[in-house]
Amino acid sequence: MTNDDILDRKLTRRFQTFDVDNNGRIERRDFENSAIRLADVFGRAPGTPERERLLELSLGLWDRLVSAADADGDGTIDLGEYKRAFTAGLLVTEESFEAGYRPFLEAIMAVADTDGDGQLNLDEYIRWTGALMNLPESDARAVHPRLDTDGDGLVGTDEILQAIRGYYFDESPDGPGGWLLGSLPN
Repeated sequence: MTNDDILDRKLTRRFQTFDVDNNGRIERRDFENSAIRLADVFGRAPGTPERERLLELSLGLWDRLVSAADADGDGTIDLGEYKRAFTAGLLVTEESFEAGYRPFLEAIMAVADTDGDGQLNLDEYIRWTGALMNLPESDARAVHPRLDTDGDGLVGTDEILQAIRGYYFDESPDGPGGWLLGSLPN
């Protein structure tokens, strides 16, 4: 298997987690509904600062994604458009990675970190990944300990950010982040 094949499979899997209604297209409502679902799962009512910040950042990510990837101008992104934009360097570069992901992860933490310790235990991790990306519980259970680089049973923003960076920039299937979103499609 070539590095291009691995990246292709990772991009397909990431597209699937964005396309929460499974209609084969990423749309604004996918981003909006997942942020709302995440806030609801953790009891963050409409109007609460945590919910509003998460929704704002989620829709901001959508705006960046659609402006970079929507080649045909229909307001949606299909798998081909997503892959082409990514491989052209339009979506994620090492330089823009931290600036793009850290605020969103911090907003997720503000919603999902129920005890306010700045880290997610296994239950919190399962709940947020299921609500935001429809990640199956079995996958979340397998991923959480891999993210827990210091072995304390908790994952923080830096550990998640490191795994996401590995997902996009380390093309080894066994490298950091290769398993971040569960098994890759064939």
